[in-house]
Amino acid sequence: MPEPTKKDEMPNGQPEESVAPESVAPESNGAPLPLPEISLEVSPPPEAVAEGKEPVETVGDIPEPPEPEPLQAVVAQEQSPTENGSTQPQPGGVGVKEQAESDNSAVKEERPPRLDDDHEAAPTPSPTPQAEDANSVKKLSVDLPNDSVPVSAMGRKDSVWSLGEGQNLEELDKPIDTPPLSILLIEKPQSGTIPVGADISFVAKVECKDLLRKPTIKWFKGKWMDLASKTGKHLQLKETFDRFTKIHTFEMHIIKAKENYAGNYRCEVNYKDKFDSCSFDLEIKEAEQGSQNIDIRSAFKRSSEGQEDAGELDFSGLLKHREPKQQDDTPEVDVWEILKNARPDEYEKIAFMYGITDLRGLLRRMKKIPREEKKSEAFAKKLDPAYQADKGGKIRLVVDLADPTVDLKWYKNGQEIRPSPKYIFEHKGTQRIMVINNCSMNDDAAYSVAAGDEKCSTELFVKELPVKIVKGIEPVKTTVNERIELECEVSEEGAQVKWMKNGVEVPTGVRSRYRVKCEGTKHFLVIDDASREDTGTYSIMATGGTSEAHIQVDLKPLKIYQDLQDITVKLGEPIKMHCEIFPGNVPGRWYRNGQLIQPNDRINIIHRNKVHRLEVQTSSLHDAGDYTFVPEGYSQSLSAKIHIIDPPRVHLDSLNLPDNTMTIVAGNKLRLEIPITGEPAPRVVWMKGERVILESGHRVRAETYGDQTSLTIEVTEREDTGNYKIVLQNEAGEATASIKIKVVDIPDPPEAPLVPVVGGDWCSMTWEPPKYDGGSPILGYFIERKKKQSSRWMRLNFDLIKELLFEPKKMIEGVPYEVRIFAVNAIGVSKPSEPSKAFTPLAVTSEPTMLVVDDVTDTTVTVKWRPPETIGAAGLDGYLVEYCIEGTDDWVASNTELTEKTRHTITGLTPGTKILVRVKAINAAGASTPRTLQHSVMVKEVIEPPKIRVPRHLKQTYTRRVGEAVNLVVPFMGKPRPKVLWSKDGKPIEPTHVSIRNTDCDSIIFIRKAERSHSGKYEMTVQVENHVDTAIIDIQIVDLPGPPQCVTIEDVWGGNVALVWTPPKDNGNAPIIGYTIQKADKKTMEWFTCIEHYHRTCITITELVVGNEYFFRIYSENMCGLSETATQTKKSALILKEGISPHDTTQYHAQPHSFTLTPTGLQVKTPEYNDHDFKEAPKFTQPLINTFAIAGYNATLNCSVRANPRPKVIWMKNKIIIVDDPRYRMFSNQGVCTLEIRKPSPYDGGLYTCKAINDLGEAHVECKLEVKGGFTFYELMQRGVPLNLIDKYMSEVKVVEQEK
Repeated sequence: MPEPTKKDEMPNGQPEESVAPESVAPESNGAPLPLPEISLEVSPPPEAVAEGKEPVETVGDIPEPPEPEPLQAVVAQEQSPTENGSTQPQPGGVGVKEQAESDNSAVKEERPPRLDDDHEAAPTPSPTPQAEDANSVKKLSVDLPNDSVPVSAMGRKDSVWSLGEGQNLEELDKPIDTPPLSILLIEKPQSGTIPVGADISFVAKVECKDLLRKPTIKWFKGKWMDLASKTGKHLQLKETFDRFTKIHTFEMHIIKAKENYAGNYRCEVNYKDKFDSCSFDLEIKEAEQGSQNIDIRSAFKRSSEGQEDAGELDFSGLLKHREPKQQDDTPEVDVWEILKNARPDEYEKIAFMYGITDLRGLLRRMKKIPREEKKSEAFAKKLDPAYQADKGGKIRLVVDLADPTVDLKWYKNGQEIRPSPKYIFEHKGTQRIMVINNCSMNDDAAYSVAAGDEKCSTELFVKELPVKIVKGIEPVKTTVNERIELECEVSEEGAQVKWMKNGVEVPTGVRSRYRVKCEGTKHFLVIDDASREDTGTYSIMATGGTSEAHIQVDLKPLKIYQDLQDITVKLGEPIKMHCEIFPGNVPGRWYRNGQLIQPNDRINIIHRNKVHRLEVQTSSLHDAGDYTFVPEGYSQSLSAKIHIIDPPRVHLDSLNLPDNTMTIVAGNKLRLEIPITGEPAPRVVWMKGERVILESGHRVRAETYGDQTSLTIEVTEREDTGNYKIVLQNEAGEATASIKIKVVDIPDPPEAPLVPVVGGDWCSMTWEPPKYDGGSPILGYFIERKKKQSSRWMRLNFDLIKELLFEPKKMIEGVPYEVRIFAVNAIGVSKPSEPSKAFTPLAVTSEPTMLVVDDVTDTTVTVKWRPPETIGAAGLDGYLVEYCIEGTDDWVASNTELTEKTRHTITGLTPGTKILVRVKAINAAGASTPRTLQHSVMVKEVIEPPKIRVPRHLKQTYTRRVGEAVNLVVPFMGKPRPKVLWSKDGKPIEPTHVSIRNTDCDSIIFIRKAERSHSGKYEMTVQVENHVDTAIIDIQIVDLPGPPQCVTIEDVWGGNVALVWTPPKDNGNAPIIGYTIQKADKKTMEWFTCIEHYHRTCITITELVVGNEYFFRIYSENMCGLSETATQTKKSALILKEGISPHDTTQYHAQPHSFTLTPTGLQVKTPEYNDHDFKEAPKFTQPLINTFAIAGYNATLNCSVRANPRPKVIWMKNKIIIVDDPRYRMFSNQGVCTLEIRKPSPYDGGLYTCKAINDLGEAHVECKLEVKGGFTFYELMQRGVPLNLIDKYMSEVKVVEQEK
């Protein structure tokens, strides 16, 4: 059973039917039904009529009559009603049209029918109006304000609108209080009237000059429906902001308005603690009444959120969401007839059966259909449609039974009511009465009574009385720091009140200074620690009135317990001033000579209870003066004086003089100003020794003025040097200070310098310091030089030389020079010294370079070197070679006379001894620094096995063309000098054909003009005693090949000719790498190349022109180029058309498996050929060759393979596949396979394999790679490497080779 519903009040005083779960939505066809007007009927009691008394309207509690008069519902039909009821009155007030007065009032109201479990409240017909007399029913038209809904009823879905207290007759004439001015809104939306389907806009403006951010605005319809969620095609909200005027404009646009859009709207603006609102009305002019012949099932459908009309201003969005059901557009039954003939308790069942969701709208339409009233069999008099009671009062619900024996049950919101102290049931004859005591807001509900199968219903409205202020707050006058408590008593416990200060609500948060408490009906506002800022007008607001009072907070009277005292303080000592006043929590300010004192690192201001202190850590002269302490808020002040005294002082530190010594250059004016202090100003006396310096002196005088004293010497002299004493005296004491004055001058010139050592372009010179340094330490010296024949001196140094030694450089050898010196101190440069004696620079050469051992025998050691890098102007006369036995320092000259050669053999040595050798370069300046061997040399013959170092390019076949020159150099090693032999193919080489020249370290083979007979393998043999080393060099002399031996026409068919030839007899001593085939028309005999670099000995020439006769010729090609001549076909090939036979021309005709020359023409038949199978297994046409590589130089291994299909090439080292190794790079191009080894090392030596694999088989070739690293013995000797290191290196190489 649906829950009974109650009407909520619209702001314009009209009942709003959309708050209950079963509220009525706008009709889908847009034709609104007229609603009845809400009015009040007041009936006077019989006693008042009988006595003829004038009925009086009562305010407050209604006295309980013996039988309460029921609330009668009267429906007054308007001529032009709107959807929301009667014509809208002016909002915001209560207007009363008095037609009669009585002690008991009855409220007349139209309510929608309610459905209980099985019954419906019987509809109440409109009574017939009566004549206006004492017994007639009077009408009061009531317009309810927006705020008439009780606080306890707000927010409930079943909230009900109440009438509240009526106004007294005296109050009707009172002027209405002007509402407070708007806080935020500077322009409010205005009410408007539009016809159905028109558009309208409402504008609200907020000025935000004092706002930090945009305010929040909300638009409502009625009291609670937020329109922000209803935006759509009929409702749009817009916001704009003007940067210049600082005004926010908020607009609400209603587009194509419908009749159900009419009603009261509200605009609310919020910003932090500020709030403003405005109500306005929208009236929609009624459209013409549509026909009643409509589809009832489609007319009472509510709009859903997902449909086209979502966003319209109806209340269906607040109902319980139901899934839309499929509806039949064509009604098959007359639902109106079914509803007319059905009982009211079956309406809901019928509406559900036929898909009617707007049951409230259906019932409203049903009400307007005239129907016959059925007389109740159980009730003689039913419950009135509505009752009203005050909160805390009691109400009697009376029903008269037709059959007193019928069992009767009472229900509240569908729940059966049991007897209790609150609910009392009474029987009076046929009357059954239920008394509800102490009515509360929970009793505001729907009540029904069931007698047998019949039921009647009513509704009880509980009116909440306004909260009145019984005892108002009283004015308070107090002083600061006192406790303030404002007390107010209201008429009801637990009432909500609001405390205000100067019209602004008092904050009562956790951190607020204000506390609010409630004890029963008493309310308190407490301020624990009052301040002057708490002065103001405080008020308390309740629903039934306000009370206000003024609070005045004044300062407490000032009492001085201890005044400030005058103080005399020595300069630099701390200053402490304090005073004691009451009250103690009053702050204050300190002033010095009328200037406010601010606390800082030196000045501390302390306030503790009643004591105020001013402390200065270190006093200064500026701290002297008049001090005043002024308590804040008081006109009284405390004053005292501080006097600062200071003993005299001389501040020599300000001069920043080292050791208090003043240095001045002789001849300059001295003015020495020294700061002095003292309070009062001291008397100053200057003294030098026992002599007092007077102020009236001529050259030397002393002066004192202000805070400084000065000593002036007009022209300083050396005699002014000495100690000066200053004496200061005043009341506080005496001070003395001493300062030294030093008069300085330039130094005397030094003595003439000495030049003990002379080099090639330099010399070494020394000197002594000057006898007198001018009173200032010597800072350094300047040196100048000049050629003896010149008079122009040149400065050698720009930075002072502090030593007494200097080496001038960059002089010209053989030119005499002189030098002189200047002494420099802080004052200046002295006069120059006397010039030194003339000297001439001559330089020895630098030491010889690259001294190495060239040869060693049992009695001799041969060394060689290179000339010095630097040879001076004196030239080089020769070299002196010296040696000594290891362990001694006795150097013996090997050559008695100087040798000009850079190679010398030391003879007469004892075998087995170790000697050291050094070489000197000699010239006119003397001997150079010797160059000495780094290690000793053993006098012993050393046998070095021979070793041939075959160049890299000779390790493979050395190829040259006929006629070119051949010049090969093959280095070798060995000691003593090896014997070199050459042979070709096992036979000695004839010197007439090949020239051979041997040296100590290499052998040269030279052929001026190579011939093919010079081709072959040349073997080189190097022998040292029993040690032999051999090497083979393959020389190939190549030439152009000869032409192919025979070229024949194998076959002719169509436009094709098959040619076959044999390779040439002479390949030019080089492999044939291809052939070039050419063709020529017999008519022109111009040759054209058909194909080049062809490798096979048979070919088919295609695309020949039919009717032409062709000759063919072929060139052979090797690495030197094409053969000089070509071999031509003896016969020609005639290309004939099919079906045409030649006449007498001798031609070749192709037949299968034959080639026949016929004198007569035959028809050419094209034979059928099978495709040649070119597949073959891999076969290496060029194998790998054993290779020698040099460590650190890239090496490559090359081979060539032929296979079809293309084979997969795999490289292996020592039978291990090489995969993703960055040191190796593999290439394969046209069958040529290459493996590049980047910068190999001895580790890279080994057996390398190249394997080719395809579907028909595999093949592989192998070679050995030997990596020889390092340098040769000869190269190491040339680089000057010591013999012991060379021996160690060579031995390591031999070990590595043996291991391999």
